[in-house]
Order: sequence, then structure tokens, then C-alpha cells
Amino acid sequence: MAHKLSSDAPQFPSKTKHGEVAAADIEAAAAAHHGLAGRGVDYLARAQWLRAAVLGANDGLVSVASLMIGVGAVNDGARAMLVSGLAGLVAGACSMAIGEFVSVYAQYDIQVAHSERGRSSGSDDSTKSGGGGAEEESLPSPTQAAAASALAFALGAALPLLSGGFVRPWAARVAAVCVSSSIGLAGFGAAGAHLGGANVVRSGVRVLLGGWLAMAVTFAVLKLCSLAFKTQVMSA
Repeated sequence: MAHKLSSDAPQFPSKTKHGEVAAADIEAAAAAHHGLAGRGVDYLARAQWLRAAVLGANDGLVSVASLMIGVGAVNDGARAMLVSGLAGLVAGACSMAIGEFVSVYAQYDIQVAHSERGRSSGSDDSTKSGGGGAEEESLPSPTQAAAASALAFALGAALPLLSGGFVRPWAARVAAVCVSSSIGLAGFGAAGAHLGGANVVRSGVRVLLGGWLAMAVTFAVLKLCSLAFKTQVMSA
């Protein structure tokens, strides 16, 4: 009770110096905390575009790489793999854009309806004080999410398509797709973890193993089907 963290306590002259130091320490710690908070990264604000971008890139890479490897299991022609990869890129980008647009628009409608119910129930004070503007700024953008998802899918899909689509020998072509896809998967996983504040190594390994599993399953299923139904096609 005798120790006070204040410098304006003349009745305790022997404690004044100690109180000033303690108060200064507390103020410095508080300032440092607020400074770090001001300079910190708002990872929640990144969630919308980060999810669309990283998932779109991963989906594009895994989908097109698996598609090309699957086609390579039943057809050793370079043209077939190239056309299948290009078709997968275009179709997948359109699908991702439409799906993201519909999903985020549903979220947008829910938030708008919730905001309107709140205003109609008598919470006008928050609107007058600027709460309505903050709510409008926090609304998701369906168009932005759709564009980011489609672009990210196309960029991810372009990696295996360009790396292996123009290689003539079958073994070298499949190897090029696998190697480039592995590098891309690890990179996308690490980049997403870094931007989202998660563990970079763990995320990169998780995404890499998932991509390997998808490509292996696709190749195995198509290869078994080609052997069972004798659909192996040899073409240039």
C-alpha cells in the first residue's frame, strides 16, 4: 500500500524516485505495445483475398497437373497433354470465378440483411457515429474475389502447362510436370503461410504432400482403366 507508481507523491520523498522509474517503465511498455499493435499486420483483413488467391493457385496447379498426368497415363502424345492442360486451365478458371462469385455474393447478402435488421431494430446511434460506413467498408466484394480466384487459378495452372506441355519425350514430359508442380506447390504453401502468419515449413510440406497424392491417384486410376479397358492410345 505504501508503494505508489506516481511521481506526484510528496508525502513519500524516499519513494518518489522509485515511483518515477516504475511509472516511466509502465508508460514505455504501453507505448511499445501500442506501437507494435499499430505496426502489426491485420491477418484477418487478409483472409478474404488470401483464401481466394492461395486456394485458386493451388487448385489450378493440382488440377491441371493431375489432368495432364492422367491423360499421359492413357496417351503418350504431347499434343493430347497440352490440349487437356489448356482445357483444364480455361474451364477451371471459369469454374473458380463463378463459384467464388456466388459464394461471396451469398455472404454479402447475409451481411447486408443483418445490417439492415440491426438498423431497423433501433440501433441508429452506431449509424450516426459512423458505424454504417464501417460496415459498408467491411462488406466482401464478390467481383474482386471472383477475379482474384480466376487469375490465381490460371497462374497456378500455367506452371505445369508451360513446363511440360511442349516437351516431346513422354518420360521427360511427365517428369517436368511433376518437378515443376512440386516446386510450385511448396512455394504456394509457404507463401500462403507467410502472408497468413502460419508456420511456413509445415504449410509447404502439407500442400506438397496433398498435391503429390492427387497426382498419384489420378495417374493410378487412369492407368488402371487403360489397362482394364485397353484404351492405351499411342500418338505423336
